[in-house]
Amino acid sequence: MMTDETLKKNLPIGVFDSGVGGFTVVRALRKYLPGENIIYLGDTARVPYGTKSPETVIRYSINNAKFLDSLGIKLLVVACNTASAHSITALRDNFNIPVVGVIEPGARAAVKNTISGNVGVIGTRGTIESHAYETHIREKSVSTVTTGGIPCPLFVPLAEEGWIEGEIPEKTAVHYMNELKKVIPEMDTLVLGCTHYPLLKKIISEAALKVFEREIKLIDSGVSASYVIEEILREKELFNDNSSGGTLDTYVTDTSRISEIGELFLGEPLSNVQRVDI
Repeated sequence: MMTDETLKKNLPIGVFDSGVGGFTVVRALRKYLPGENIIYLGDTARVPYGTKSPETVIRYSINNAKFLDSLGIKLLVVACNTASAHSITALRDNFNIPVVGVIEPGARAAVKNTISGNVGVIGTRGTIESHAYETHIREKSVSTVTTGGIPCPLFVPLAEEGWIEGEIPEKTAVHYMNELKKVIPEMDTLVLGCTHYPLLKKIISEAALKVFEREIKLIDSGVSASYVIEEILREKELFNDNSSGGTLDTYVTDTSRISEIGELFLGEPLSNVQRVDI
């Protein structure tokens, strides 16, 4: 017979994103927390969030969280950087479960890894214009940290089309790194502030080396969030160490190309995909 404690541990982690990019966060969770059950919601009918107003993003985020909470989850992960920038406070005020975004963990990892105190950020226009990463980076630093960022909108369609190597993504990455160098020339650490960008990590790293003429440490906010989530689950005695591996159930608001693109981001075949209206 399962105890109440075991039942609570077996509850899934809920993850939502504006589209399929959040599968890179799920990918990190499944690698670093393999025993956890996960429910993923991709709001693919209303993607992208990066061009929406903060008020709209908050409304969408609360709707997404209500849907996941109705399924019975023990922790909510906001995989979308734009939603993390605008909605975390509202979500924490409205739900009685831990809520983890990707910005705070990414900022903490950047501060921990920088040696020179110069941290760059790339993301969607909405994320960059919110200055959320810069705010959290400064808050988490005990010394002076110089930080700045630029939007890199072309990385999203490149990732979704699977153009993660070759001349076009290489030239695009070099262009963006040249723009970033104007903002923060002494950068030694770069936050990938969009869930799509980990697919382009190799291209971005090579472009950064070429432009900055030094190795640049890349921060994957999804990986950083996984470490924070493990800390929270262990602290609250909700950590699931199921040796047979956790399950993944996927819900989307539009099924167009979900299997093709989702598997590219997740790194494994998708199953249990259901369309929902929220």
